[in-house]
Amino acid sequence: MTDVATVDLHFIDMPADEAAADKPPLVVIHGLLGSADNWRSHLKVWQGSRRVIALDLRNHGRSPHAEGMRYATMADDVIALLDKLSIERAHVLGHSMGGKVAISLARLAPERVASLIVADIAPVAYEHGHDDVFAALDNVREGQPKNRREADDLLGEHVESRPTRLFLATNLVRNDDNVMAIRVGLDQIKRGYSDIIGIPDGEQPYDGPSLVLRGGDSHYVADDMIPALRELLPRARVVTLKNAGHWLHADQPEAFQQAVTAFVEAQ
Repeated sequence: MTDVATVDLHFIDMPADEAAADKPPLVVIHGLLGSADNWRSHLKVWQGSRRVIALDLRNHGRSPHAEGMRYATMADDVIALLDKLSIERAHVLGHSMGGKVAISLARLAPERVASLIVADIAPVAYEHGHDDVFAALDNVREGQPKNRREADDLLGEHVESRPTRLFLATNLVRNDDNVMAIRVGLDQIKRGYSDIIGIPDGEQPYDGPSLVLRGGDSHYVADDMIPALRELLPRARVVTLKNAGHWLHADQPEAFQQAVTAFVEAQ
């Protein structure tokens, strides 16, 4: 779909019981600066009813670093993974940036998508909003902290929110020089940021079954964005999780898990 070479994505593959072996699996796509590891507790719940696969997008988690953060490019990476795993169709769940990857995948290759679940993102262009996060990660990269406390101090010079710092710290690994290093492809992400905050790729609406979960305390899927959402996902059901922000799967994990399970099992 694009002329950019795909990358071999890292993934977590959790098989279902034999009774659920014939069901289309659930593929989980994380958001910006997230990883498959963030979803392990959810995967264990969903594994009870079907095979579950969580992946690391390019420049994230344990996946390779590569130029190109267009949504069509990232969707191509996911399709290449589905091909590698011999998965013809899957239920696809994406959060935030991963939600735009999932929408792009559904629009570009609808035959591969059994249903679509989009978590707290709309198919619209957003304003720049990660300058402090990028500055914080650059600060860690330059400061070469020896431990996580030093890393948190460096992150704290740009990011006041402790939950956000804890989330960013999931991207830190101890390197061969015994310092806490950033495992994401930060430079590639920054160069591709205009694509990340842009709209999903694809020419046609996805008219398959769709669920949009939004946080009641989040502004990412505001009421005035619903018309744009319905243009691309005409069958979308929008559900608001109370007392949840943008990381609704962390704020209301049980409600989030139950909503996803009920939707997928109904297809």
